[in-house]
Amino acid sequence: MIEIDGRKGGGQMLRSSLALSMVTGEEFRIENIRGSRPNPGLKRQHLEAVKAAAKLCNADTSGVRDGSTEIEFSPGELNSEGFTVNIGTAGSVTLLLDTVLPVTTQVNKDFRLEVKGGTDVKWSPTVSYYRDVKIPLLQGFGADASLDVERTGFYPKGGGCVKLETSPFSMDPLDITARGELERFEVYSKASGDLERQDVADRQASETARKLKNSHISVPVEKKVEYAEAASTGSSLCLKAVYEDSIAGFDALGEKGKRAEKVAHDVVQDFKSFHASDAAVDPYMADQVIVFLALVGGEVAIPEATDHVQTSLEVVRKFGMDIEVESRGKEAVLVGGS
Repeated sequence: MIEIDGRKGGGQMLRSSLALSMVTGEEFRIENIRGSRPNPGLKRQHLEAVKAAAKLCNADTSGVRDGSTEIEFSPGELNSEGFTVNIGTAGSVTLLLDTVLPVTTQVNKDFRLEVKGGTDVKWSPTVSYYRDVKIPLLQGFGADASLDVERTGFYPKGGGCVKLETSPFSMDPLDITARGELERFEVYSKASGDLERQDVADRQASETARKLKNSHISVPVEKKVEYAEAASTGSSLCLKAVYEDSIAGFDALGEKGKRAEKVAHDVVQDFKSFHASDAAVDPYMADQVIVFLALVGGEVAIPEATDHVQTSLEVVRKFGMDIEVESRGKEAVLVGGS
């Protein structure tokens, strides 16, 4: 049984372990789950991720309960029967999808997963980032997946709903070492319906476009503004930068006391920092592609090998899949074999 110490990382170590276990058939035990966090152990969204993984591969488990700091997971055979997961809180639906999406590379039938919870919440990718940045990037290498957002869920009530659908596919090795020239921007700005009178989503989008124009970047900017029915008040913003050979995304959430213009400022600053580098994927994507890189091989140029990246690499190596980090100029390149 593979032994993993989760004290140095957060929920990503658990999610990566689950995905790799389902794909390889290797059983594992993880201790000190989220040990570096102020409130360690399984929270609701992590608990539901384990349950979803167990259902997807008919696994035997132990220790799967709220607050648990240790679990064992013994996978069985993958099945393609769709199901629904209700996190029941504003727990992140996109993080739960991170557990399942890599496994669909091995599912030999059409597959559907419905997840209910928080679509745009702290410490996780917004649903726009997942739907409009991550999935299209993977589609460029053969992934046959789509995400439909049926309802938006902000903190604290959640109540969002998304549907992931995949068809059988095989992915090519990831070759994302050069991004090419910047071609265009897509701005996804969303707010709950009760913020429409203050034009929050419109202001986020307009300020983003204004700041990009003032940065002397002469490419088209497409704005997509939405006011969504939601159980809680909130807003989100995602800036998608489309390059010749890659896609990068930068997102932020609105919150009480934070002006729409400040949300736009934060997102544009993140983009400008990335654009000044030679990296091919954004910092958020850097650790999200590691499991795919372990499965299909290839090379990906990232801004830097952060602690998140390093802990994800430790998990991959535990499952016998080696990914090396090479320094090339100012950037780091992840190199994996298939």
